[in-house]
Amino acid sequence: MKLTIITPDRLAYEGEVTAVTVPGSAGSFQILKDHAAIVSTLDDGKVIVKKGNDEQVIIIKGGVVEVKDNNIIVLAEGIVQD
Repeated sequence: MKLTIITPDRLAYEGEVTAVTVPGSAGSFQILKDHAAIVSTLDDGKVIVKKGNDEQVIIIKGGVVEVKDNNIIVLAEGIVQD
């Protein structure tokens, strides 16, 4: 799967991943390969990016996520920590 995290001022992350957990407004959820198409609002919180056995945490300030055809796009209002 391809993950792209974009803020208004920069490209924060782009690359192939095996799983992503995002802070959905109705609760956190994980996105795996072949996930159903979805658009969801995001709260402030952790985006957990898994690539094999490696894990990276990016803390965002709200936004929107779109998942379609194994492409994940996170439009974040800002990045607190990456």
